[in-house]
Amino acid sequence: MAPEKSSQVRIQLTSSQPDIALPEKTGPILVNTSFRRHALSSLVNTLLGTEKRVPLDFLIEGSFLPSSLDEYLTQRGLSSETTLTLEYVKAAIPPVHLATFEHDDWVSSVDVLSNTSVAGRLVDASRAQDPGHERILSGSYDGLVRVWNMSSQITATSPGASDGGHCSSIKEARFITSSQIASSATDRTIRIWKYSENGNLSPASIAPQIELYGHQGSVDSLAVHPQSNRLLSASADHSVGFWSTEKADAPPAPESCLPARGTKRRRIGSSVSTPQRGPLWLLKSHTGPVSSVIFAPNDPMVAYSASWDHCLKTWDLPTATALDARSTSHSLLSLAALPSLNLVAAGTSARHITLIDPRTSATNIVAMTLRGHKNAVVSLATDPDSIHCLASGSHDGTCRVWDVRSTKTGKEGQADQSMYSIGRESLGGEARTSGDGVKVFGIAWDSDVGLVTAGEDKQVQINRGKGIAPS
Repeated sequence: MAPEKSSQVRIQLTSSQPDIALPEKTGPILVNTSFRRHALSSLVNTLLGTEKRVPLDFLIEGSFLPSSLDEYLTQRGLSSETTLTLEYVKAAIPPVHLATFEHDDWVSSVDVLSNTSVAGRLVDASRAQDPGHERILSGSYDGLVRVWNMSSQITATSPGASDGGHCSSIKEARFITSSQIASSATDRTIRIWKYSENGNLSPASIAPQIELYGHQGSVDSLAVHPQSNRLLSASADHSVGFWSTEKADAPPAPESCLPARGTKRRRIGSSVSTPQRGPLWLLKSHTGPVSSVIFAPNDPMVAYSASWDHCLKTWDLPTATALDARSTSHSLLSLAALPSLNLVAAGTSARHITLIDPRTSATNIVAMTLRGHKNAVVSLATDPDSIHCLASGSHDGTCRVWDVRSTKTGKEGQADQSMYSIGRESLGGEARTSGDGVKVFGIAWDSDVGLVTAGEDKQVQINRGKGIAPS
């Protein structure tokens, strides 16, 4: 039974945020069904007696209230006699632009070293990153890895091909620890670097440590698990690589993968003799290029891989066995895990993000679809401060921020409503589906630093990341 217009409904207000929670004895309140978010926010602020108004968002049954209470009741066929439980949270802060780092060529990948990043949390307190001393890692199509400080200054650059570096475009770069970096490139190799900072005594440096050989095609994605000294790679040769980042723990490099005499890579030569090692396993089951790979967040012996063959595969790493394959309707280009929701997000060539339940017990493969991008979704990162939020980078020139609780029902089922769309500063913040300098290639989201994106505009862009999504 639909409610009558201008009727009233009882609401029970709750909050999990202690600083804005109402007293426990606060009972149901009778309000007009025409109330929307703004009116509800004013009501709560009045009840709290706040001197400065705190903008609030409201959730019902785990999803944000998209309209008035009247419309919510009508859509679900509920009577105004119903008592609705509304959870309220602090509203998000817009992701304002903070900084831009200029490069000489396209920037394919970014990562962050801070006290809140995975690599940063591994260091002892005496070596922790002081506020303002965080580091940004970038990989570029010029074949170089760079480390930046927060003042847009380069602290260290990797050597070129003649001194132990990559001989073609870098596709991925990741901090393993505060003193170790991994990078992969279209030259079919992965390189492990030693990163050193000695304060003001000498400049920071990036020195070659290990060269990893085994792939027969471009190595386009990396995932690191520093606690176990393990590394995953995704390659255009249809395989997933499983590697050790420790020289003593890695097998010899296969001769068939080493640069042959007379090839471009061999002719370039190197003045540095770097140990060459091979994979622990090459996992072969995909029938198309593998675009992305991640460790399962709750089990480092399990991995997920995404491929142009439309499949998400689950791997048991100790046995190099494919445990499960989930087929979708489109090529999968990027991955990120939402462990608290038991979901894996996959960016697709069809311009949307598919949320997949990888558990074998799941009855539905696709749990939700997030739509809004105008071109392929090639990079994903989860919010370090919220279990419900993620960010995506697309070839349409935007980074979008999503909250899976903020949904609406469209013609094709449950669809999206992104919270923010962040354009490239080099394009005046506009979104374009094509043209030079448009594509976003890489993304990282750090609690201290913010949303960091890399693009075809030869820039690393940093936007505010903390507080832009409700917790």
